[in-house]
Amino acid sequence: MTNNSNQRLQGIFLAIVGASLWGLGGTVSDFLFQQRNIDINWYVTARLIISGLALLALFKIMNRQKSIFAIFTNVHTIIQLVIFSIFGMLLVQYSYMASINYGNAAIATLLQYIAPVYIILWYVIRRKEKFKLFDLVAIVLTLSGTFLLLTNGSFNKLLVAPPSVIWGIISGLSLTFYTIYANQLLVRFQSVLVVGWAMLISGVVMNFKASIWHFNFASLTISTTAYLIFGIIGGTAIAFFFFIKSLTYLTAKETTLYGTIEPVMAIVASAVWLKVEFLPLQLVGIILIIILILALSLKKAS
Repeated sequence: MTNNSNQRLQGIFLAIVGASLWGLGGTVSDFLFQQRNIDINWYVTARLIISGLALLALFKIMNRQKSIFAIFTNVHTIIQLVIFSIFGMLLVQYSYMASINYGNAAIATLLQYIAPVYIILWYVIRRKEKFKLFDLVAIVLTLSGTFLLLTNGSFNKLLVAPPSVIWGIISGLSLTFYTIYANQLLVRFQSVLVVGWAMLISGVVMNFKASIWHFNFASLTISTTAYLIFGIIGGTAIAFFFFIKSLTYLTAKETTLYGTIEPVMAIVASAVWLKVEFLPLQLVGIILIIILILALSLKKAS
């Protein structure tokens, strides 16, 4: 096997594992909230601070000659980073976890993954892009899939707790801002550095609401500790690092397509491990949203 083939396989492995860890991370968070009574506020604080520090450490290990403080060179960049950290990173992370807390990881992940449709609408409204047939199809798939997912086809009954739906929509909208606004920083700095600092800054802000040290660590069992480590490190820092590292060996198109494994993993893990049941028309809604995600990934990567 050639060296290029080995590198390609390595890239595929990193992309798939990274996306899978993201999906599993949400399901593990669901388990911790529902069955181990972990406080969501403390969890978000710990997740952001620890993952932020881990990513900054990884950046320094890979770039020994570069300073992790390079992003703080001027006031304008610092302001951009703070805005991105609070209204992008913190809002995305908290709203996603809140949606899981009130509902489940599968639905929260699917609601968040509708974000590209919001991005399409934003660019159309701003007249940066023309409204195309693809955009209309994407919106129809979004509305149809989400309606079936949340109601199983009933106009009178919502099967998902309203707070989960609201936080899920906020998660998608904040991910839209996160995606669009991040470009201002990513054109100048490596993504690991930007995300590492954004996580750390947002974690410090969140620490004022729920301090990372205000936790009954003596009550932790070995299994709960293991799940916490996976959710905080594996499902966040390592997942992101693997996925970004895959871009070294794969094209953006390939990596984006492999990223669609995340919601599939969240759905499968929720159904198999947490025994989350979906009614027939909900499954149709899930399929429609998965088709939407795949179509948007293909469009984004083309």
